[in-house]
Amino acid sequence: MKPEPQATSSARIFAEQAERECPECPYLRIFKSTVYVRNHDKSLKFYVDQLGFSIVADAHFDFDGRWVAVAPPDGSAVLALMAPRPGTENYKLIGRNTQIGFISEDIDTTYELWRNRGVRFHHPPQQTIFGATVAGFYDIDGNSFELLASSQISREIERQRNNAIEKIEAERRAAQEFEIARQVQARLFPQTLPPLETLDYAGVCIQARHVGGDYYDFLSLGHGRLGLVIGDIAGKGIAGALLMANLQANLRSQFTLARDEPHTFLQSVNRLFYQNTTDSAYATVFFADYDDTARLLRYANCGHLCAIILRHNGDVERLHSTATVLGLFEEWHSPIVECQLAPGDIFTLYTDGVTESFNDSEEEFGEDRLIAALGRHSKLAPQALLSAIIDEIKTFSTHEQHDDITLIVAKCTSSKLSFAPNTTGARPI
Repeated sequence: MKPEPQATSSARIFAEQAERECPECPYLRIFKSTVYVRNHDKSLKFYVDQLGFSIVADAHFDFDGRWVAVAPPDGSAVLALMAPRPGTENYKLIGRNTQIGFISEDIDTTYELWRNRGVRFHHPPQQTIFGATVAGFYDIDGNSFELLASSQISREIERQRNNAIEKIEAERRAAQEFEIARQVQARLFPQTLPPLETLDYAGVCIQARHVGGDYYDFLSLGHGRLGLVIGDIAGKGIAGALLMANLQANLRSQFTLARDEPHTFLQSVNRLFYQNTTDSAYATVFFADYDDTARLLRYANCGHLCAIILRHNGDVERLHSTATVLGLFEEWHSPIVECQLAPGDIFTLYTDGVTESFNDSEEEFGEDRLIAALGRHSKLAPQALLSAIIDEIKTFSTHEQHDDITLIVAKCTSSKLSFAPNTTGARPI
């Protein structure tokens, strides 16, 4: 059945209108019209070489043999080319009037282009009493089609083409802006690792989108002290990235307080984050201050996932939350807790993108798998250990990444000076 020209040229508009009027209705469009041919390979030369169509599918079916789908340049419709066996009812349909019409915004140019390529026309473009211009043509099997145009259709096609060009340009600009944002955010992550004698460490952030709301940092506090920070912003994409940049700026501008007054440092960060963001904005943050000489960790866990310490003897300790999240309340308090490390201990910080990565059965990677992975790869240096864990997560969760994955791994090492810690575990100070 030949489609109405206006309906064909306005298919996308009608689809968008239908979606607005009935958003719960499933998307529907005309998929294909069938044309019966004698030989696929010969017919493809006509449709591809002469009409300029493209092949969108080429398959073999046991019940009906080869099935080839071709589409015009805009891909708005599909012709299914079928080669029925001689003697069958469908074979008798070869060489018929297909009742299929193609719309061109410039019928004279299309006519000349196709005619010069060897397409056989019944007649050149002719005006009809309905105001449309029509030129009939045949394929190599004698199947007949119509080439159509009208001023109304041409205006509609031009409008749709301009909309498509504008959409492509807008998508190009958006992609370019996202790439710039990605590069800018990448520079917010630590670019250098302050050297320590008793701690080897590394961090990584793999974003689910171009930009994200996860954050980690290493702050040189001076006098053999290092600040290790990980955070997870409430939000994703551009919104999360903007809040992440805000948090990073607050931490970097205030971190001189961190070595001597960690509680005051975090209070100041919370106050700035609270004042400079919306009421619903907040971040979970784990801040740790490591003393390279004493192998002592002082920390505050601001509503973040518990840190994991895998002791050199295989024991596991969890550094649980000590306070609420940052940025949600103007007044914020937390004790600063001490934790002694020893050579061979592994200290790990992570965001929920690690433990909440899930497989096809919707089973999460979880904390237990993370701990097991740390144990399996405990002999590796931190950077290699990070890579091994990321590989395990990606093997476990093979589908598209849904959340940012951020990890910090720090391994306590032997130093030149003998050191026998007389205490382990966390204690408030």
